[in-house]
Amino acid sequence: MMNLDIQYLQQKRDFYKTQLLENTIPFWFPRSIDQEHGGYLLMRDQDGSLIDTDKAVWIQGRFAWLLATLYNTVEPKQEWLDGAKTGVDFLLNKCFALDGQMYFHVAQDGQPIRKRRYFFSETFAAIALSAYAKATGDPFYEEKAKEIFNTCLQYASGEKQIPAKFENTRPTKGIGIPMIMTNTAQQIRETIHDSRCDEWIEKWITEIEQDFVKDDIRCVMEQVSPEGEIIDHIDGRTLNPGHAIEGAWFILHEARYRNNDPHLIKLGCKILDYMWERGWDKEHGGILYYRDVYNKPVQEYWQDMKFWWPQNETIIATLLAYLMTGNEKYKTMHQKIHDYAYSHFLDKEHGEWFGYLHRDGSVAQGAKGNLFKGPFHLPRQEWYCMQIINEYLTLQS
Repeated sequence: MMNLDIQYLQQKRDFYKTQLLENTIPFWFPRSIDQEHGGYLLMRDQDGSLIDTDKAVWIQGRFAWLLATLYNTVEPKQEWLDGAKTGVDFLLNKCFALDGQMYFHVAQDGQPIRKRRYFFSETFAAIALSAYAKATGDPFYEEKAKEIFNTCLQYASGEKQIPAKFENTRPTKGIGIPMIMTNTAQQIRETIHDSRCDEWIEKWITEIEQDFVKDDIRCVMEQVSPEGEIIDHIDGRTLNPGHAIEGAWFILHEARYRNNDPHLIKLGCKILDYMWERGWDKEHGGILYYRDVYNKPVQEYWQDMKFWWPQNETIIATLLAYLMTGNEKYKTMHQKIHDYAYSHFLDKEHGEWFGYLHRDGSVAQGAKGNLFKGPFHLPRQEWYCMQIINEYLTLQS
């Protein structure tokens, strides 16, 4: 029996619940509902005022998922369910091209602006629809979720290709697809119980372990050759510690689902350890954005900035590792990343978090929402941490 610090866990549970329900969600909801066109208006300045009416399709799906998930797991508030519906309907009615691929970026009324060469819009639509299907019991949304998930499986397996403008002469594969598909399948499994999920999750985690985790240099690669080898060029050497740490908690989540599978606990903690060593800024605190596997210069100029979302993913991963192992090391790591993040990113005047800090922790710009930042990583972190601590404390009582 692990001897965890119950008082610490209770304090953090109460903190995350308060932040989520009294700070983070009220910043976005209900002001972001687009009453005219459906969906959400999420590109917002520090004080919540609108800076652009365009809509990032990723974040339309993410916010619809969040609202439906809050309804399913926190409190069945009708306003959350209604808010989720405006998102899922906008996704279905406005965000698919005639060829079936989803857009990445649309105008306020849904007029298309751009697609991208990956299918992450589809993954977020799938989890939004599945969470809404669970909330309503409506078979229409369940079938749509399974349809979109099936398309994601076709893209991920290579059965279906998104057209390329130019064939890459240096083929690579990234950790992003097995990672995001693992989490997508986990969400689908928990809401609408698709029978394909377990087998696919096993395949994706095996791919991550075999091709991206490099034990000899204590590292997790962001991209590798098709054979799983390190590519010794600038792009191939670039690491994204927060992204790999997000993958670590997906794997630890899977370990919990499998009755604390010891192999997956070891794998998830190993990924966390390797990338904390690579990403934690020993001088200023926080998780750095990019690193080079051999400590050479990184191409992207924002490489030493602190973005909001790697901190969120590291808060989850360190807490999960502590809950699942009882190792005090992970409690210390969790306290460090929690204290850094909430003392630097939290906007005490207007609520929510700043998205982008310089390395020294000063705010780079005040926007709370843009094409990439919106109500997802932060509220997911606060919701998930609250939930897993609650589950643990319930078992102890």
